[in-house]
Amino acid sequence: MTSNSNPSFDELRWVIEIRRTLDEELEEDSEVPVNIYNVPKTLMAAKPDCYVPQEVALGPYHHWQPELYEMERYKLAAAKRTQKHLQRVKFESLVDQLTKHEPRIRACYHKFLEFNGDTLAWMMAIDASFLLEFLQVYSIKAGWLLTRVSSRMSHLVDYAGTKSAHNAILRDMVMVENQIPLFVLREVLEFQFPTLDQADDMLRSMLAGFGEDLCPFRMKDLTQIHVEEQAHLLDFLYHLIVPRSKEPSEIIEVENEGESKEGKEGCFGDSSYVQQLFQIIWNLLSTSNQGLIRLLKRLLFSDPVKVILKLPWKIISNLPGFSILKRPVEYIFFSQNKEESNPENGYSNSNSNIIKPPLIEEIAIPSVSELYKSGVRFLPANGSISSITFDAKMATLYLPTVSLDVNTEVTLRNLVAYEASNASGPLVMTRYTELMNGIIDTEEDAKILRERGIILNRLKSDEEVANLWNGMSKSIRLTKVPFLDKVIEDVNNYHTGIWKIKAGKFMKRYVIGSWQLLTFVATVLIFLLMTLQAFCSVYNCPRMFRVTTDL
Repeated sequence: MTSNSNPSFDELRWVIEIRRTLDEELEEDSEVPVNIYNVPKTLMAAKPDCYVPQEVALGPYHHWQPELYEMERYKLAAAKRTQKHLQRVKFESLVDQLTKHEPRIRACYHKFLEFNGDTLAWMMAIDASFLLEFLQVYSIKAGWLLTRVSSRMSHLVDYAGTKSAHNAILRDMVMVENQIPLFVLREVLEFQFPTLDQADDMLRSMLAGFGEDLCPFRMKDLTQIHVEEQAHLLDFLYHLIVPRSKEPSEIIEVENEGESKEGKEGCFGDSSYVQQLFQIIWNLLSTSNQGLIRLLKRLLFSDPVKVILKLPWKIISNLPGFSILKRPVEYIFFSQNKEESNPENGYSNSNSNIIKPPLIEEIAIPSVSELYKSGVRFLPANGSISSITFDAKMATLYLPTVSLDVNTEVTLRNLVAYEASNASGPLVMTRYTELMNGIIDTEEDAKILRERGIILNRLKSDEEVANLWNGMSKSIRLTKVPFLDKVIEDVNNYHTGIWKIKAGKFMKRYVIGSWQLLTFVATVLIFLLMTLQAFCSVYNCPRMFRVTTDL
């Protein structure tokens, strides 16, 4: 009795496949990186329909799903039409050619493929035939004509791109788990053209039309496509938006640090707010009338206050109610001494120059409406994500024009998932979606960007645009993308530097949102006044403070 939970698992066939794989020469395999992955579980759980094909399965990951098997009849029809256009060879010859590349095909997939070589080769040949027949709509637009679309496929392939089935298949074609290697398409086209150059030209025209149709950003030149460098359709689309980079990146896993901190600290536990309150008050006093500063110093260094300050600071700071003031007071009264002892506000630390990945809090950025009210303008930039900049002098944020339609959400989500899985450089797409998620909170934000020409909205409403970006907040990793991090930092610095914003934040954080702290401060002040009254009833306060009273 077997302990295997999968009743369809064939142990003997598994052993045969493993033995055959180990006995094969895999020199070519060793140079092929994995580029077709499974979607990370954290992303899949957020919105599964955006990652699981709904119409057609391409490749081995979803091949045996019953709900997708209806498309096999169209795949076989496409294979028959491909056979008619082969250069005096049979379709089986194409399958035999793909069988020779079996190790290379398997090497592209992250998941172990429980298929024998013949099954995998036939699958690739049939799926590639269907995919090429679907992509030829773009070559026809470009002036190429491989074959006319069959009547059986006419309701699936739409030259205008308006049919729902056409868009559904397009969305399936860009899913991470629904990819087949691009060199398989080259092999099939090479059988249909006299030379490899002609086959590449045909594939290049297909990719150019595919990229123009699905890429959310405006691409200037799609003619210079290096077909041999593309791993698959999604990889081509990703590198169309994010240029290939050889620079290494520092990537860390993100945890919900903000939530854990809020859970651990109570109403008075987060003394950083109090510290900021004291610091703001100190800065205001430092820049105000010098006479007020001298008066404040006289009061602080008067005899009664000196008596209190003579008590050990550790004893006072540990008293109930005073512990909350420990960090702010130490920061205000002792931080200057530390700065004086360390000139130029620095010290020789070998780790100080290391660029660390940003914390999750650093992604926070005001919404479009808030920035608009503070005087920031929004203008479309010429280019893709790399063209995002902020001009602090002109208070202008330049964002690339992004076109949103029924296919955009699936495309963006799978680009982010592929980027997170591939991890060959900075997570630029992830950072961009975090930026857009940060600045777009409501339909009013989407409306402002639409009116400025930054968002081309082909959805039903601005509310759908806001929901699209707000629904893409889930990411699994955080990386440092220097040019985007600088834009976020510059925007935040400009926004917080305006006195209206400063006053609003001060009132919201310390007055409206901190009534517990104000109650505590008022209690302490009443206690001090009662203590002063009792003190003055015993001692002669006017004489001690050298105050003359006229009776």
